[in-house]
Formats: sequence, C-alpha cells, structure tokens
Amino acid sequence: MVQLLFIFSDIAFTILRVVLGAVLLAHGMPKLKDLKKTAENFEMMGFRPGKFWGTFVALVEVLVGLFFTLGFFTQIAAAVVAVEFIVILISVKKFKKFTGGYELDLLILAGALVLLTVGGGAWSLDSVLKIILY
Repeated sequence: MVQLLFIFSDIAFTILRVVLGAVLLAHGMPKLKDLKKTAENFEMMGFRPGKFWGTFVALVEVLVGLFFTLGFFTQIAAAVVAVEFIVILISVKKFKKFTGGYELDLLILAGALVLLTVGGGAWSLDSVLKIILY
C-alpha cells in the first residue's frame, strides 16, 4: 500500500462520480429525446408498459447523471441506479457475453455501489450542504 496516494482519494471519488454521471447522461439523454422508440425497446425487452418504464428509466439516468456530476444526494442516487443496474443484469443481460455484453453495466453497478457506501466525497454539493446545514 502506497500511503502517499491516499492524499488523492478526494480527487479519485470526484473523478468516479463525474465520469459515472457523464456515462449515465450519455445513455439517458437519447432515451429521453426519443421516448416513442424507448417505449418500443422496453416493450421488446418485456417491460410493460414500455412507455412508463422507458420514460422512468430515461428520467432516472438523466437525473442521476446530473446528481452524480454535482455530488447532490449522491447516496440516494447511487441506490436508485444500483437497483436499476441489478435489474438490467438479471433480466436483460443474463445471457450476454461479458465483453460486448454486460461489462459496462457491471462497471456502472460497481461504481454506484462505491458511491453508495462512501457518498459524494469532499468535493460535492453533499459536502457543502452538510457544512451549511449542520
């Protein structure tokens, strides 16, 4: 263990949070922009009604992406996205290969679980609000 590197942990959590937020935004925005196609895709995957589930997932990904980027309600957002990606891995990706199949979903789940347990870090709105409110 290299003790000197621990001084960068706040930077590391910030990078994880922002990158994970950007990935979720990148996947949620197209769903939100074309809700009709998103609803059709969710129906084909067996999520009925597709209009409800497609819209719900699109909103979750965009809002959680924004919340992660800002470090706002990080642990709650992480719990929501962790549940989403557990469902994805169990129901949608269960017969896919690791590479080109479910590796990104697993990585998003792992990142969400880290943020769920450690929070938004020192450089987050959560941290600022904690200082202001307490």
